[in-house]
Amino acid sequence: MIDIDRMRADTPAASRIAYLHNAGAALMPAPVVATMKEHIDLESEIGGYAAADRESERLDAVYGSVARLLNAAPNEVALVENATVAWQMGFYSLPFCKGDRILTAEAEYAANYVAFLQVAKRTGAVVDVAPSDATGELDVDALERMIDDRVKLIAITWVPTNGGLVNPAAAIGRIARAHNIPYLLDACQAVGQMQVDVEAIGCDMLSATGRKFLRGPRGTGFLYVRRQLLQQLEPPMIDHFAAPWVSRDQYELRDDARRFETWENNYAARLGLGAAVDYALAIGLGPIAQRCRLLADRLRNGLASVRGVTIRDLGRAPGAIVSFTMEGHEADAIVRSAAAAGITIGASDPSSTRIDAEVRALPVVVRASPHYYNTEAEIDLLIAHVAGLAQH
Repeated sequence: MIDIDRMRADTPAASRIAYLHNAGAALMPAPVVATMKEHIDLESEIGGYAAADRESERLDAVYGSVARLLNAAPNEVALVENATVAWQMGFYSLPFCKGDRILTAEAEYAANYVAFLQVAKRTGAVVDVAPSDATGELDVDALERMIDDRVKLIAITWVPTNGGLVNPAAAIGRIARAHNIPYLLDACQAVGQMQVDVEAIGCDMLSATGRKFLRGPRGTGFLYVRRQLLQQLEPPMIDHFAAPWVSRDQYELRDDARRFETWENNYAARLGLGAAVDYALAIGLGPIAQRCRLLADRLRNGLASVRGVTIRDLGRAPGAIVSFTMEGHEADAIVRSAAAAGITIGASDPSSTRIDAEVRALPVVVRASPHYYNTEAEIDLLIAHVAGLAQH
């Protein structure tokens, strides 16, 4: 059981607004904010270098915290500025040649897909999209039929930005393992709202952010790279932290995932990320996932009963992102009216998931994303607000 009262006491804004925009940037709990402020204060007193030296053990412990979150080893974790950097450092370190194939999903995120297109333009590699099954999830049988000797990467967004779909990450991992194909998983919207076990999933690389369901600060992210693959990868960019300059004409890449990092970092934000991970681990990702699903299902079912509302979520068991449209009401107008009523939600543009949006002819959709610290009353408040709009 989650002590909701204590979680909300740690989230002062929860007493003022119904915050249902955790897929964008969640509200940070008080211990995360305090951790960051304390380090900034320390930097102001003794300088950034000395502050980092004094807090070196706590800074190093963040790797262990992220590793526990993922069921990985600390030396398989790189801490970077955001999820996009994490994903790019993994993706661009893979070699591609003319005719090589990259397999992805219909609901792939725009930032990833344009990178596929750039590499295809540079190298002659080919991007192939696996179809979805009748539920909207990636069709794993179709994916397996697409495998041949030219497939050099399977890259999937686990939970897309535009709705509650949860792609079958572990089933995809079994296919990748069986064919010895590198598997890059974008877990940006998954980490923090559900349990993540890289061993059970079978991914070789995983990228995520701190600011969403982890409730960490903006400007934080991390990359997991399985050690067996790590030794084969040269990052697309390096500095003397990632690869010490050992002689006039030689550098040596670090032996761990920190070869994907650079020397300079925002240490206050890094400590905040560690505090956010520890906060989630203390609650338990199992209970968090259960409550997220409960609240999202309540919201989804309630909105579905409102005249003119169409739920746009896909998948057998949608997660904690609820997307919908409403006849006669633009998504942005719904978001603005909700904000005026003290409810924070967001919207997702078709360009963020272009293939899925084109296949389903999606307009801009409203996106509401509850988290464990939300209450049933806040869920019902949004449902009532949307129902009120339907009367006009």
